[in-house]
Amino acid sequence: MRLLHLPQRDGDTLHDALRARLGDLPPVLRRSITWDQGTEMARHVRITETLGAPVYFCDSRSPWQRGSNENTNGLLRDYFPKGTDLGVHAVEHLLAVENELNNRPRRVLGDRTPTALFDALLPSPPHTVLQR
Repeated sequence: MRLLHLPQRDGDTLHDALRARLGDLPPVLRRSITWDQGTEMARHVRITETLGAPVYFCDSRSPWQRGSNENTNGLLRDYFPKGTDLGVHAVEHLLAVENELNNRPRRVLGDRTPTALFDALLPSPPHTVLQR
């Protein structure tokens, strides 16, 4: 999970935040984005072009269409009550919560952490072979 600091809820702010937080991921790890139908997704075509990931929208009042996201929202409630504007929180605080949740073992992941599984999907850096 990657939390986004959005001081404003508009399309350009979201685009820039997604590019900054997801743009460095290999394309295979950003195949699609599923979102609610909020005004912040006004630039969804631009987001798709920038990230190479199509944006899908859930039907109104249909949280089951984003099941894993709704589960994550439940975990976030331990830190931020429902309705909290995350834009008022410092970036450092959001990153600390993100880090804590990503390093918490999950039963659904066989008691492994999201970070461990995510890291396993990242390509390993090339190894340098020293020659004499």
